[in-house]
Amino acid sequence: MTSVTTTAATELTVRDPRDGTLVGVVPAATEEQVRAAVETARAAAPGWARTDPAERGSLLRAAADRLAEHARELAELNARETGKPVEESLGGVMAGVGTLHQYAELGPVHRGHSLRGSVLAADWTVAEPRGVVVALTPWNDPVAVAAGLLGAAVVTGNTVVHKPSERCPHTGARLGEVLAAALPPGVLTTVDGGAAVGAQLTAHPGVDVLAHVGSTATGEAVARAAAATGAHVVRENGGNDALVVDDDVDPAWAAEQAATGAFANSGQICVAVERIYVHRAVAEPFLAALTEQARRRNAGGIAPLVDERLREEVHRQVAESAARGAVVLEGGRVPEGPGAFYPATVLRECTGSMPVMQEETFGPVAPVQVVDSFAEGLRLAAADRYGLAATVLTGRIAHAQQAVAELPVGTLKVNNVFGGAPGGAAQPRRASGAGFGYGPELLDEMTQVKVVHVEMPPAGS
Repeated sequence: MTSVTTTAATELTVRDPRDGTLVGVVPAATEEQVRAAVETARAAAPGWARTDPAERGSLLRAAADRLAEHARELAELNARETGKPVEESLGGVMAGVGTLHQYAELGPVHRGHSLRGSVLAADWTVAEPRGVVVALTPWNDPVAVAAGLLGAAVVTGNTVVHKPSERCPHTGARLGEVLAAALPPGVLTTVDGGAAVGAQLTAHPGVDVLAHVGSTATGEAVARAAAATGAHVVRENGGNDALVVDDDVDPAWAAEQAATGAFANSGQICVAVERIYVHRAVAEPFLAALTEQARRRNAGGIAPLVDERLREEVHRQVAESAARGAVVLEGGRVPEGPGAFYPATVLRECTGSMPVMQEETFGPVAPVQVVDSFAEGLRLAAADRYGLAATVLTGRIAHAQQAVAELPVGTLKVNNVFGGAPGGAAQPRRASGAGFGYGPELLDEMTQVKVVHVEMPPAGS
């Protein structure tokens, strides 16, 4: 049993990861349908770009309201396709509603700047839509992430072809229907399919922006395709986010933070805690508390992973790390019975050569390495090919400032693994991607700047 299988690249069969029951079969877009989707977006682009920005904002606001009306329906679809609990799925849908409302307000006031030139001339910049945007979105929070990319693209005057993840095609297709009903024809088109459909979209010469949230391997393929077509790329990809625990913090509180970061959504979050460096002075009570946190979650029932394919990968990393000396304190075994469940897992005696410390696990695994100083923890946290986010737990302002200076990540959180203000945007680094994926800055990614200079001709001409 897996969540999604592809038959001759023509259909997607999706099963519920909780019990293996059939969710449904969705046809994958043909090559002709993919080309038609891009051509439709291309044809609609000039008219949509000329639409008054206030009108675009009003239409996007109407789309957000429609999404709110269908929130429960989409949450239940999401739960069936990915195993994410319905109430958590509903929270993601409502986050998407909020994002669309935010961009409906920000879009009409996204503007250029006046420039200082000659007294008798006028100089300014104009932000113009780039054209056709292809949005490739993930399964772990499918509505919230898609709403960000789609909302920013549409409100700035671009047309969009959206390919949701093949692991949640029903959710993606229904989202497209709900939003497109509030927009003019051709502004938003949804196509379902797997890697072949994604590859065709990214290679299409009529696409101006490739916006991708997902794995690093796919993101790198997107960037290579854009090098050939000249499309602008925005991508948020994998992370291997570190948590560094200082010696002056309460170990029980630190364990709560670690458990939240590693086990929320069964570890299937881009900015999940993937590796932990704890100061030796607090290591033992921290490990004891973290193990208890994992046991509580396992006793209460942790949600499944999205499918057995991911579970196999998560367990491979755990098993190989255990074979190299990691000690399993809790979890670490594939449970019997139906579904793609995997327990909250705590490992100690981890080292940098182990898969759980080197790779993005994307499962409920908390690997711990004990360090002799905060500086050593920072050094190990920085020695990684990813650069999405990191967290430090410390009561020393000097150590917090040291972390800001030394950790090469797009987002640094101090004393809260999921802390942050609304509208925050960051640029992922290294293998984690490039460009702003959220916040007001995403409007800049979806537009291009034209500089205008105007002055009078010579007298008598």
